[in-house]
Amino acid sequence: MSWYDWLLGIDRRWIFLTIAIAVVIPFFAPLGLPVVVTPPVQNLYDAVEALEPDGKPLLLSIDYTPATSPELEPMSSGVLRHAFRKDIPVIVMTLHPAGYGMAESAILAAAEEFGKEYGEDYVFLGFQPGTSAVILGLGVNIRTVFPEDAYGTPLSELPVMEGIRNYDDVSLLITFAGWSAAEAWIYYAHQPSGQIVGAGVTAVMATDYYPYLDAGQLVGLLGGMRGAAEYERLIDRPDAGARGMDSQSVIHLIIILLIVLGNAAYFASRRARRLAQARGEI
Repeated sequence: MSWYDWLLGIDRRWIFLTIAIAVVIPFFAPLGLPVVVTPPVQNLYDAVEALEPDGKPLLLSIDYTPATSPELEPMSSGVLRHAFRKDIPVIVMTLHPAGYGMAESAILAAAEEFGKEYGEDYVFLGFQPGTSAVILGLGVNIRTVFPEDAYGTPLSELPVMEGIRNYDDVSLLITFAGWSAAEAWIYYAHQPSGQIVGAGVTAVMATDYYPYLDAGQLVGLLGGMRGAAEYERLIDRPDAGARGMDSQSVIHLIIILLIVLGNAAYFASRRARRLAQARGEI
């Protein structure tokens, strides 16, 4: 049997198995493939890096759901680690009802890693319905929208919220969203009050937000798993984003190789058939 007949006759299940192995291995044995940091990611990192320790808090709106968490959770974790490493106070909330668990999980994991104390170093406000009304309300008085935190404690009893009234008292706002929440923050927070806004979105959404970057309405942007991996590189803390990019890169290389080999086998097989026809063998 010729090599091309053998290749064209491979059971597709072996290909599926190869892809599955390529997906799994980087999560257990990270490859550490190089990641080039792009300007939108660098700009967001610089905006967080410029914040003063124990100064105005960073407001994070974790607006993703379980469906988009594989891309967006590494971003939120990276920014939280960056903020806690610099001792920046953090306020966390969500505009999506399904984002409550996502936000709570992310903030608690990062706080435990850096030994941060609830109420002193960070607060979780939870969820309130009404996207545009919530964002506009925060620009007037945070306590009218969130009179209590997610656990029923009045904001007046939390030291981290002392003196925090509206966007004037927030240094930077970053949203992580798999839907149009980022646009809502631009329309109802940045435009009326001038609040500085950054965003993390899924890969398929990223191109829609470059016009906002060009217009200066976003200070920086993380796009998909790559954006998360780039941010992890900047904070020198490779994690799920870097592993995900390792996995994607290996899969892409395997697919390209299979395409090249498949086409080579197809053309070799067709050429052999024509030669056989010319010799009258078939």
